[in-house]
Amino acid sequence: MKIGCVKEIKNNEFRVGLTPDNVKTYVAAGHHVYMEKGAGVGSGFSDNEYVDAGASLIDNASEVWSLVDMMIKVKEPLESEYGYFREGLILYTYLHLAADKEQTDALLAGKVKAVAYETIEDNGLPCLAPMSQIAGRLSIQEGAKYLEKKFGGEGILLAGVPGTPKANVVILGGGTVGMNACKIAVGMGANVTILDVNLKRLEELDNMFGAHIQTLVSTDSNIERVLKDADLVIGSVLIPGASTPKLFKKKYLPEMKDGAVFVDVAIDQGGCGESSHVTTHDDPVYIEDGVVHYCVGNMPGAVPRTSTIALTNATLKYGLMIADQGLEKACENRAIETGVNCYLGKLTNKNVAEAHGYEYTALKDVM
Repeated sequence: MKIGCVKEIKNNEFRVGLTPDNVKTYVAAGHHVYMEKGAGVGSGFSDNEYVDAGASLIDNASEVWSLVDMMIKVKEPLESEYGYFREGLILYTYLHLAADKEQTDALLAGKVKAVAYETIEDNGLPCLAPMSQIAGRLSIQEGAKYLEKKFGGEGILLAGVPGTPKANVVILGGGTVGMNACKIAVGMGANVTILDVNLKRLEELDNMFGAHIQTLVSTDSNIERVLKDADLVIGSVLIPGASTPKLFKKKYLPEMKDGAVFVDVAIDQGGCGESSHVTTHDDPVYIEDGVVHYCVGNMPGAVPRTSTIALTNATLKYGLMIADQGLEKACENRAIETGVNCYLGKLTNKNVAEAHGYEYTALKDVM
């Protein structure tokens, strides 16, 4: 199979879909890899490393798109890339279609076979997990920074010092993002409260962190109560493939401290805050009702070397299955099947279909 990888064009996105080691693996399996020149530079991988691994270097992205059977990316294609869509092209990347109707329409119109990292299910969400781990840890790092007065925050230190209060950190959602945020917040010495609807998960978190955290069932009343004293709030709610429920409501903002910070890690799926809208690394925050909002849509892009290696460690396995067997045969494996969101003009993910009010078609009925 002809495999392609191009430079990401999203704002401050320095990750890349393939490392030189990945290329070497695809080539060893008999596939041909086409890399856009400079695609890996932002993650610290030179063109020479890709050539040494067996890739063919191509001068521009449009030529790569036209040459390949499968395009491997990191982030969803932007509008300027929709023109590269064509019938039968396999697109293997993060898509987050529930929050992106325009992209969904473009993929359907182009009859692309779109496989989304974030909906591949295999004892969890293996291709989403590494970025969730990074985003969770980054959320505390970024939140601590924006608590500084210079950025509109309260001007407090997350851990405090002897004789001063520690910051109160509230984490909405106890999944991979929430757990990793909790780990860093606890490590920095903050007071941490984590909420989730799943009692079993709260029990697991309580066993992990013990007396260092407070666990609460996620209800509107509990959320409203703890937000009044919160200095930093992390939104880490996820429903695979679906739009995120709005747990962080606008009506809570006036009740919160001036200069409190809200980091909406769920923004890729529409965000879990009613007051959330996507921001970029160039302009990451805005203030509404005195609360600093950080809603960057590609948080792990801030640490591209770590993120690229972590992501491709997870995605390589499934990409190789598709390349070796073809998408149709590979879909006999349920993990790959769950990743297919669009197939030759049909919407094959139920949550995405519900998000846009579109007709859902089971993959088995069109493949």
